Amino acid sequence: MSFGQGGPFDGPGGSSSSTPDWGALAEESEAQTRRKRRLWIGGGALAALAVAGIVTAAVMSSGGSKGGKPTAAPTASDEAAVPDDKPSFPDVSVPPPPNPRDYISDPKKDKAPLTPATLFAQKSMVVGEHSYPRTKTATTKDCTAGAQGPLVSSLSHNGCRQLLRATYSKGGVAVTIGVAVFDSPAKAAKVMNENKANLMPLPGGGVPSDFCQGTKCRMATNATGRYAYFTIAGYLNGKDVTGTETKARQIARDGGAYAFSQITQRGKDQAAKAAEQQLKDAQKKAGQS
Repeated sequence: MSFGQGGPFDGPGGSSSSTPDWGALAEESEAQTRRKRRLWIGGGALAALAVAGIVTAAVMSSGGSKGGKPTAAPTASDEAAVPDDKPSFPDVSVPPPPNPRDYISDPKKDKAPLTPATLFAQKSMVVGEHSYPRTKTATTKDCTAGAQGPLVSSLSHNGCRQLLRATYSKGGVAVTIGVAVFDSPAKAAKVMNENKANLMPLPGGGVPSDFCQGTKCRMATNATGRYAYFTIAGYLNGKDVTGTETKARQIARDGGAYAFSQITQRGKDQAAKAAEQQLKDAQKKAGQS
């Protein structure tokens, strides 16, 4: 069996004929057309979604306000105020601290107990490196009873209210300190300026009764506030005090310094107590307001 020119040919129909299968071609063309339609529809849907996204973003950026007008974002000033958690305390107004000198100058303020036990409370007079044991104390409302010579009239004429005395002794010498109380600093200063420091010595506790009686002793007077204070110092054996000796002069100076410090301390103690009371009153007033 011989074949024609071109050899055998197996087409879609399985025939050896070279004529095209028009039915198969038509089906293939229709299939391609359906595929193109699906692609177009899908692309159109994606485009529509993209447009919708753009529109939504535009609406969101405008704040969604009515009429399409944008609204401003809230600022810090529009937010609610944050409460202050810091605790508040009432103001406590405290007056200036009292002046200690006022309490040793004004009888209306100088109300603390005044006795030898309060004014000469220590058993020894200590001034710097020197210490002298106390031997005797006394007090009297009749100031002239503790004075002698011209000091008697000076205390009386200036209205002395009280005279307190204390004696200290060591190493063969002794000193008697006298503190006179007046109604005003002017009265105390007048007694000091009259320079009539004839204080009566106070014997006892090892100090003989003739201490500074009939012998030369060192005497001095001074004043602070409404107090005048005096010292009389000498030897226990009756020896006269001279200008060159040192022991009687030292105890006399220490006696004057001690008297001043005790009177000053009296003012400080009363001022401190008044300041403490002022603070309590201010705190109480602040608590009630």
